[in-house]
Amino acid sequence: MKEKLLGNVDIWLCHQCGDCSSYCPRDVKPASVIAAIRLKTYEHYTRPRFLFKMVSKPALLPVALGIPVVVIIFILSMAGPFKIPQGTVDYSAFFPHALLNSTFSAITLLFYGLAFRGMRSFWKEMSRNTPAPKGEGGRIPFFRVFGEILSHSNFTGCGTQKIRKWAHMLVFYGFGLLILVTLYAIWASITHNYPLPLFNPFKIAGNLASLMIYKGIGIIFFNRIGNRSVIGKSGYTDWLLLVAIGVLTLSGSLVQMARFGNWAIAYHLYFIHLVVVWFVIMYLPFTKLGHVLYRTTALLYARSIARK
Repeated sequence: MKEKLLGNVDIWLCHQCGDCSSYCPRDVKPASVIAAIRLKTYEHYTRPRFLFKMVSKPALLPVALGIPVVVIIFILSMAGPFKIPQGTVDYSAFFPHALLNSTFSAITLLFYGLAFRGMRSFWKEMSRNTPAPKGEGGRIPFFRVFGEILSHSNFTGCGTQKIRKWAHMLVFYGFGLLILVTLYAIWASITHNYPLPLFNPFKIAGNLASLMIYKGIGIIFFNRIGNRSVIGKSGYTDWLLLVAIGVLTLSGSLVQMARFGNWAIAYHLYFIHLVVVWFVIMYLPFTKLGHVLYRTTALLYARSIARK
């Protein structure tokens, strides 16, 4: 049934609240089965395939981390000899932000371009497996779908795991807010208004986003540990995503504290933070977080053919 499952729109309309596993009389954990099919979908549509393998196999994690490490070291070497600046911590004095930002943007566009090719193939598979009824299809209701995503309205019907909605929303909006703050920080560095003071509105927004992510990840962590009978056993890809976002947020908080506290290890912490940022953002379409792209694509297709 591989061909039917890979392009099956219904696999992605499920929002994995866990009710099916809670009520299944045979205890076969349907939610875990759906999660496994989704993971196979990432693998099937990822091109080149090694990008998926790097973030799905523990043995290849050093390679996945090594790529951003090598790229960042190369950029630093182009800026001159490695020498930690003396005096007040100033990240821009050691890290060439213009070169870092431009390189990061170029690599990210490349990776997301590859992901977009996968999305196109996914759309074609859905069209073939679930064609639009006669007289339906054609118009794609973007605003309706994005409204569903932003409101997490489908989680409202969850019976046994209601807390998942709030944990998911905290991480979703916290992560989105951090991306917006990061984009503003890049703009501020271009316009020479960087670093941001502690009480800058965007700095405050970034700290608020961090608190949201800490809270959301904490709920998810304890929910996975305490509700294995419903959720099922979390695999490597599940924990990798959770840990990566947690380390990303924590390293950002430490970098901020190091700058205002003038810590001696500030530049080392910033290097680690950059590596984790590149890891999370670049590999996002090929990890479990890729469901943001696949589920959105499936919702757009389903609503365009009047599929409820």
